Amino acid sequence: MTDLPTGIPLQWPWLAGAAALLVAGWALYRRFRRLPRLQQVLSEIAYDRIDGLLIPNGDEGEIQIDHLLLTSQGLLILDVKDVVGRVFGSDKMQEWTVISSERRYTFPNPQAGLYDRIAAVRQIVRQVPVAGRLLFLDTAEFTKGVPGLVTNLDRLEAEFGEPDKAAAKVKVKAFEPHWELIRRQALHDDRPR
Repeated sequence: MTDLPTGIPLQWPWLAGAAALLVAGWALYRRFRRLPRLQQVLSEIAYDRIDGLLIPNGDEGEIQIDHLLLTSQGLLILDVKDVVGRVFGSDKMQEWTVISSERRYTFPNPQAGLYDRIAAVRQIVRQVPVAGRLLFLDTAEFTKGVPGLVTNLDRLEAEFGEPDKAAAKVKVKAFEPHWELIRRQALHDDRPR
């Protein structure tokens, strides 16, 4: 076996390169696997969906909703957070912190904004249950407990999925007039995404 000038056998650089490729491949797999899984769960729980909805907020302004879903349990406002790392946040904390291997950053507690969006939808459809969830994808880890409105894909599917599809369709049919009311109240959001 021939040695490099530093005394490292020739096979070690190849092994290190192969290991690096495996790690990079795994990271890419995890990143791109999330999106199909997200779409699968959304199609499982939503009977209709509006993305990028802009509605009046009740204070002569407007509020944007990233995803509004018609489910068998009513309307669901969903904010998707694609965060990588450990998340430190609670219901009462003003700032949440994310720590990953690359960086550390803070962001305002997103629950306050979600409560505002729930209230805006409830102003339009008063007789329908309206829920909101902050969906953190599987690259986020809450090590000190999960705040109240936070969920992941598995919990979201368990909470809003309906195993009895026939019963779900009957429930959804009852919500459809209210869903159409939301569509009529929607402002056109022409901002680029």
